[in-house]
Amino acid sequence: MRNTLNPFLTLVVAGMLSRFSYQMARSPVLPRFAEDLGSSPELIGLIVAASTITGIFIKLPAGALSDILGRRRMMLLGALFFAGPPFLYPLVTGPVSLLLLRFLHGFATAIFAPVASAYVADIFQKGRGEKLGWFASANDMGATLGPLVGGFILFSTASYPVTYLVVGGLGILPLFMVLSLPPEEKKVLVPATANPGRWPQFTWRLAEFNRGVLEVVSSRAVIIASALEAAMYVGYGAFLGFFPIYAKGVGYNDAAIGLIMGAQLATTMMGKPVGGWLSDRLGRKPIILLGLGLCAVMLPLVVLAESFFALLLLSCIYGLGVATVTPSTTALVADLAKAGRMGSAMGVFGTIWDSGEAAGPILAGFLIASISYFNGFLAISGLMALAALIFALTVKDPVKPLSEQAQEKPA
Repeated sequence: MRNTLNPFLTLVVAGMLSRFSYQMARSPVLPRFAEDLGSSPELIGLIVAASTITGIFIKLPAGALSDILGRRRMMLLGALFFAGPPFLYPLVTGPVSLLLLRFLHGFATAIFAPVASAYVADIFQKGRGEKLGWFASANDMGATLGPLVGGFILFSTASYPVTYLVVGGLGILPLFMVLSLPPEEKKVLVPATANPGRWPQFTWRLAEFNRGVLEVVSSRAVIIASALEAAMYVGYGAFLGFFPIYAKGVGYNDAAIGLIMGAQLATTMMGKPVGGWLSDRLGRKPIILLGLGLCAVMLPLVVLAESFFALLLLSCIYGLGVATVTPSTTALVADLAKAGRMGSAMGVFGTIWDSGEAAGPILAGFLIASISYFNGFLAISGLMALAALIFALTVKDPVKPLSEQAQEKPA
């Protein structure tokens, strides 16, 4: 434990700081910056979503490359994108250059997130769900603090360049933390029968990369587990995007809405280690189904409630559902990954997850405009229920929960 705890704590702090700086750059500073540069509403939406689009395309190859080149090397590459691009924001002069910079900055989380998750999963086989839950909670903490601090700095300085220079300064810290991680054991990258030289090494690595990607994307269990997470995030994205508008429409002020949303985020953040811990002991599958069931039931109920305390309670229960699903599905995908394919599995998981997160607000917008808040959220709940049913019928836990392992030990 001692050999793995220090790298784990280092990575937890690096994850928190990276999300902290990244979200400072994104909200609420980025939409304001884009608007002041003369961007249209449609272009502002694309600028805000650009980094997620990068993640959809980059997470899979980044994870697969980490299986070949090593986790630490790929995390260093991701950390460079946290550290460098923020210093380019003061040079931006128009919407198009800002859009291109957002695509570039998106490489940071696209590379770092799946590789860091694979690193945590590598060093913890026992208690994997709990450790992934702590790592996810640390990222959530950074993502929550980032907008608060970014908005405060922009308010205090009224300067986009100063704000983004602070983002860059904070973005350098994860780079130093990743550098402090112990070097990985060197892998034999080229078979002994291969001719020495750079070209044979390159061709072997390329072939191994292709094999890793194909093995993972052909795993039905990995794809279904990842799709379940994406379905949950379709609902979560819909909730985050449209609950504030709904609450404003039924008469709540910004402070009350912020308190409800803050309570939900806090519940999710604090619940993830517990959700992962439960999945270690009771099995991934029952905890995932429980969490997704909570999300599917709570989402339409939220827009039926009108009292403040009812909204607060329902949103917190919804947050618990999210908290139990995410670390458990991440750990399940890690359990399902074949030897040497952990990074590829996390890359597939992240790509599908990002697709669901990006689709949530878009789908909710069309549904709400067409059939009302309740019916729109009910339709998305139906999607989550369908994903849960398919998952329940087709995916098995590859690892016995700790409770069963303890019972099997001889007295």
